Amino acid sequence: MLEFNETNGIERKTLFIEVILPLAIPKTYTYRVPAEMTRAIAIGKRVVVQFGRAKIYTAIVYQVSETPPELYEAKYIIDVLDDEPIVNDFQLKLWKWMSDYYLCHIGEVMQAALPSALKLASETRIILNHSTEFDKSELSDKEFLIIDALDIQSELKVSDISKLLGQKTVFPILRALFEKNIIIISEEITEKFKPKKKSFISLHPQYKDSENRRALFEILERAPKQLELLLAYFKLEKQQTEISKPDLLEVSGSGPAALKTLIEKEIFIQEDKVVSRLSAEELEILHDFKLNDAQEIALGEIREQLEEKDVVLLYGETSSGKTQIYIRLIEQMLLEDKQTLYLLPEIALTTQLIERLREHFGGQIGVYHSRFNDNERAEVWQKVLKGEYKMILGARSSIFLPFKDLGLIIVDEEHESSYKQYDPAPRYHARDTAIYLSYLHGARIVLGSATPSLESFYNAKIKKYGFVTLKGRYGGVKSPVIEVVSIAEETKRKTMQSHFTTALVNEINAALSRKEQVILFQNRRGYTPVLLCTTCGFTPKCINCDVSLTFHKSSAKLHCHYCGYKQDVLHACPACGSTRIEQKGFGTEKIEDELQRIFTDAKIARMDLDSTRTRNSFQILLNDFEEGKIDILVGTQMVAKGLDFGNVSTIGIISADSMLNYPDFRAFERSFQMLAQVSGRAGRRAKQGKVIIQAYDTSHRIISQVIRGDYEEMFDTEILERRNFHYPPLYRLIQLDVKHKDLSKLALISDSLAKVLRSQFGDRVLGPEAPLISRIRNYFIQTILIKVEKEGVSVQKIKEALQQILRNFDSQPSNKGVYIHIDVDPY
Repeated sequence: MLEFNETNGIERKTLFIEVILPLAIPKTYTYRVPAEMTRAIAIGKRVVVQFGRAKIYTAIVYQVSETPPELYEAKYIIDVLDDEPIVNDFQLKLWKWMSDYYLCHIGEVMQAALPSALKLASETRIILNHSTEFDKSELSDKEFLIIDALDIQSELKVSDISKLLGQKTVFPILRALFEKNIIIISEEITEKFKPKKKSFISLHPQYKDSENRRALFEILERAPKQLELLLAYFKLEKQQTEISKPDLLEVSGSGPAALKTLIEKEIFIQEDKVVSRLSAEELEILHDFKLNDAQEIALGEIREQLEEKDVVLLYGETSSGKTQIYIRLIEQMLLEDKQTLYLLPEIALTTQLIERLREHFGGQIGVYHSRFNDNERAEVWQKVLKGEYKMILGARSSIFLPFKDLGLIIVDEEHESSYKQYDPAPRYHARDTAIYLSYLHGARIVLGSATPSLESFYNAKIKKYGFVTLKGRYGGVKSPVIEVVSIAEETKRKTMQSHFTTALVNEINAALSRKEQVILFQNRRGYTPVLLCTTCGFTPKCINCDVSLTFHKSSAKLHCHYCGYKQDVLHACPACGSTRIEQKGFGTEKIEDELQRIFTDAKIARMDLDSTRTRNSFQILLNDFEEGKIDILVGTQMVAKGLDFGNVSTIGIISADSMLNYPDFRAFERSFQMLAQVSGRAGRRAKQGKVIIQAYDTSHRIISQVIRGDYEEMFDTEILERRNFHYPPLYRLIQLDVKHKDLSKLALISDSLAKVLRSQFGDRVLGPEAPLISRIRNYFIQTILIKVEKEGVSVQKIKEALQQILRNFDSQPSNKGVYIHIDVDPY
């Protein structure tokens, strides 16, 4: 198609572009490019388009052609936002693969992939950045109008700014303000996670001279407290290279006032430094460190196997020194001038590791996770795009970054469920997506874990992945002693103290007497999960979800952990009027409360979702625990994902049965992983730790396997059951959650859908069945599960047939109001 250019009379080809919109629509959409923008168009650039009647969006150019759409007249694009593409070809291929594999729309992938600051839409909020100083006189008239409006109103939508300026496209103006750091473009503003800092004391250089030092002693003879501090400093100087402020005050026995005086007199210099929270035996990775024999062998095997295999599983027990091996592999990538992606399940829990790697690799390392605000995320995106960062350390969302020359991906703690995105779509698994990303770049990938997922271990067993083991804890640290105690026996003998057995109470007392710390694990937050009227059996439930309300003592309210609904605690049964209401079960809040009654002098704290909601609360909690301000830390699974603390000698698992009896085919695998990971927190340097596991079923095979550290036996038993009952890793699962507000209509529709699926896929289809929680946020749920064998069947053809069935289903008017969530690999 040709278009006449009035300026120079030359006929120019008209371009049409396929764009990805950040919406859940099945296809890309075609737009026409005005002649004056033809030269600016390129795949991967952002363009401003109108979609629907009045909505304006930022879209990504997916394809460029000269072919107009057949079924509709293409609208013109409004503007081209970028000088250079912000999304590269590798990313577009990854988005397309994710869309096909996870059965979602490519627009949903784009929505998850791009930072909010890079995908402006009519409803996007604009906020003034008060931390930036600027001169209003240097702004253009339109920029001044926007800033003036933001001074009056705290936030504006893009659609509000369009009305204010009287023009449809305001994106170039907003981009200019964003690049000057004057505005923040975001759906939600979060504060950057701050590292831990510690004060260190050093002697002023002038007192290195012996004569000046003698004169200093004479001056301080009249100030005994200050002299004691000086003598303590010289004593510590012989033992350690850096002297912390707390160490100096403890050894000298002096108070902060004397130290403050010496700093004011410029005898001492105080400097605040970022420090790690990892145990001391790992500190060598900051400087020139040497691998031990086991690590050297493992590193050699990894390099050798990466020559033949794209993926290698590193199976190394907790504290075996996997991080140092990763560093050696990253160093090799830097020598080859290639990029590395280091994935972690919980970025917030490993801030100290980030700081350590930054100190080792300097400015070449970038960090990408949800605790950064959108301006910061957009900045990291641009730096990766320009190749300024050779290494990215991030959570699952960092797989979306615009890598150009990716050479290595490390997936640390690859078994962690945090790598799985559950809602909204795309419901992807970062580990599996990273494997495809490495294939696109021709990169290599190392999966590391002390308790690998059954999928990864199975793939290593069948030689699909390389396999390397790393045995023994780093520095010769002994594995903890694990003791199992029967709750049933102690309850029978009436020796239980609240929820604690005699053995656990004795171990806690012994640890506290030695000035050591204790971690207690209970994987349920809140105070009491169920309130029960003993007269009529009434239990308060959420008004929006089919789940009982959990009592939280801190708020004195009943909470729903699914939709956030709250109500006042009951003092009388609303059904029968009885005041005989009992609390059943216990969570971390109740454990904390009961501990305080038993160990009255101990300092006790709690680490769960409720206690770490506020800004920097997690950081403060870790700081206090590391500095010995907390004796006993009670926590949910967060403590299993945390880091080893040098002074923790005792671990208590309050109720192992709650994990083992969970109705899920992965319950035993997850229980083994959780118990083994929590147990790995006990023990300090050369001293052996102690783990107390409380359970009713003390002879359970998983508990026995954890005690022996026998992962392979657990794997062999589980894989046999998975084979017999058609579960991963031998079968693939596709889960359909059918949702509707009317239960009777949902039952008819889900039955009808299941019949159509069975006609196509036979006995691979199970359900529909109500899940464990059958109503959430007023939507009733029915689950249909499709099990697809990996051998002899094309999973892709199954997915294509499923998509066609669901398209036909959606097109029927009788199915209006029904939502279907598709989850491929729901684990």
